[in-house]
Amino acid sequence: MLSYKESLKILKETNALIEGHFILSSGLHSDKYVQCAKLLSKPNKAKEICLSLAQKIKENFKDIDLILSPAMGGVIIGYEIGKILNIETIFAERINGKFNLRRGFQISSGQKVLIVEDVITTGKSSIECSNLVKNVKATIIGYACIIDRSKGKSKIDNKIVSQVKMDITTYESNNLPNHLRNIKPIKPGSRNL
Repeated sequence: MLSYKESLKILKETNALIEGHFILSSGLHSDKYVQCAKLLSKPNKAKEICLSLAQKIKENFKDIDLILSPAMGGVIIGYEIGKILNIETIFAERINGKFNLRRGFQISSGQKVLIVEDVITTGKSSIECSNLVKNVKATIIGYACIIDRSKGKSKIDNKIVSQVKMDITTYESNNLPNHLRNIKPIKPGSRNL
């Protein structure tokens, strides 16, 4: 398994950790953003992270029947983890702002589902996906992500397994620090796609 230091090195090498003024999909502001798409665009580096995360998943969760990921950010990481663990993997897409299953994807009653995504901050996307699981009386066994930046404050009440925990400060729009006030913010996330 990769250490925190080794994982952080890969994120920096792939420019997956960037600095500036960002509006996160949660609506919070930050001076750092983890753009996992940059990591995932480098298959050999992403493979190292995914193999390590898959090992952590195997150690923490047993009997996974299905992996569910939120589109857009979770699709590739969910697929890679599913491939490594040999588990069926599907994704949910937003239709009129709400996650739905399309493309013939289904969750069956009683299945044990792991939610996998790239980054967890507030847990909003993961929780929205978990509602799809609960609605069919399947079981959420937990959550996994490349980066957990929730600092233990997400709305997720199940276990989160991550490759890296990052303590990146976030700010409400009405409480920005001086160093962010003069930088035009950008919205790099996929929630509004």
